[in-house]
Amino acid sequence: MRKRSNDEWLSDLRSPGSAQESALGDLRQIIYNGLPYSIGKYLPFDSPQFDSLADEVTQETLLRILSRLDTFEGRSHFTTWVHKIAIRIALTELRRRKWRDVSLEEIIEEKYLSQTPTIIADNSFGPDINVEQQDMFSQIERLIREELTDKQRLAITAIGIQGMPMEEVARRMGTSRNALYKLLHDARIRLKKRMAEDGLSTEDVLSIFERR
Repeated sequence: MRKRSNDEWLSDLRSPGSAQESALGDLRQIIYNGLPYSIGKYLPFDSPQFDSLADEVTQETLLRILSRLDTFEGRSHFTTWVHKIAIRIALTELRRRKWRDVSLEEIIEEKYLSQTPTIIADNSFGPDINVEQQDMFSQIERLIREELTDKQRLAITAIGIQGMPMEEVARRMGTSRNALYKLLHDARIRLKKRMAEDGLSTEDVLSIFERR
């Protein structure tokens, strides 16, 4: 594998023909070799899914690099910049795969909502705080059910509570990211207003989940 300076990477990747092919081949190996260290805690190297993920991430990273060469500012080594892009792509794909077999309808079923207090609760806080956390979440869940429209409830549950990527929710709902962001914004305003009417403040809610 040939060692290159930042300028050499850029020059080779911008040159059609053998220079570009060689640079892409070297980058492909660099990306693939770096992924086990970058995402190992999320997906072990010996997992049956690792090879397919690594192939997909490597190919997507190379395509993205070629389309964004002009955005490289030279503040780090070129391969460091490439690794950062690869990691972002890998983590996005892992989040997408996590929810691949879960429909949006299932997201708001009781079996998913009933799991959330245990996900949010931190056992290191002690039993009293955990009880407060679960009680507070039950109140928030009630307000979500009572105050929001079906689309707002679906969006805020999928994204805000269950952690599904916004891009994936937008795709499944057949809407744009901007439209979904507006939907979430309106939902939060309605919740905040209802919380105030019920004597709850956003600070009260956050304080329960931030206590140590």
